[in-house]
Amino acid sequence: MSLFPLALRSAFKARSLSVAALACIAGLAQAQVHGPDPTVKSLEAAAGPYAVTNAKVGSPSGYGAATVYYPTVRTEGQFGVVVLAPGFLAIQNYYKWLAERVASHGFVVVTVNFNSVFDQPESRGTQMGKALQQVVSLSKTMTTPYYGVLDVNRQAAMGHSMGGGGTLAASRDNPSLKAAVALAPWHTTKNWSTVQVPTLVIADEKDNIAPNDTHSIPFYQSFNAALPSAYIELAGADHLCGIQISAEKCKTSLAKYSIAWLKRFVDGDTRYTPFVKNQAADMSAFETRGQY
Repeated sequence: MSLFPLALRSAFKARSLSVAALACIAGLAQAQVHGPDPTVKSLEAAAGPYAVTNAKVGSPSGYGAATVYYPTVRTEGQFGVVVLAPGFLAIQNYYKWLAERVASHGFVVVTVNFNSVFDQPESRGTQMGKALQQVVSLSKTMTTPYYGVLDVNRQAAMGHSMGGGGTLAASRDNPSLKAAVALAPWHTTKNWSTVQVPTLVIADEKDNIAPNDTHSIPFYQSFNAALPSAYIELAGADHLCGIQISAEKCKTSLAKYSIAWLKRFVDGDTRYTPFVKNQAADMSAFETRGQY
């Protein structure tokens, strides 16, 4: 389904990446299945099937601070890891609810603070990569609380506002990432045609800080046409959708689609495809690209 004018869509043609190469991105050699079959009810619940705990990263290297949220179960193998970045002037605690909810569906989630709350998206993307690198390294040390929990080959990036812009930058610079989720992303760069990471853009219908016409829509439209990607616009939501104090309705929708995208592309779990492939009542706009 396409909700954008043909004239706009045709302005962003596939560029450097072949359809065949991008098709390979959508598929994983071996799926990693965690948890029961998903339903709308299970994805909209306040918590998933796994109990979660957390640990601070004691000496962050190259970024401000980090907290690692992870499932306590040790009988289901390893879990993919997701770095979660805050927006301009925000800190990691604003997104604690989201980190816990994503982790409870079978992920290790690393929330970060940046060196400064004023850091721009490019710097944020760099620091997100450093946080992932350090947490992955720590997970190999037996004295680390989350030792052995991470699947180091399944990494993803996620962020809000300037953290969403940082997510796009991190994806561009780290093509080995399995998935990216950009929440109301803000960035001065508009062309992301070199991104090779399956990317979900979640926009807000009433966003006046990162207006969709100048941010989320051109970002999404600039992706290579063969890249597995989706644009979801949350009905009635504003730019602050996603922080701790935002309305439960927008938090529920944001978490539902974010988790489904991460499950589909980090875990390669096709049970979640329908949730990010079809328009729903809580969306004011929706489009997908690529094969998945």
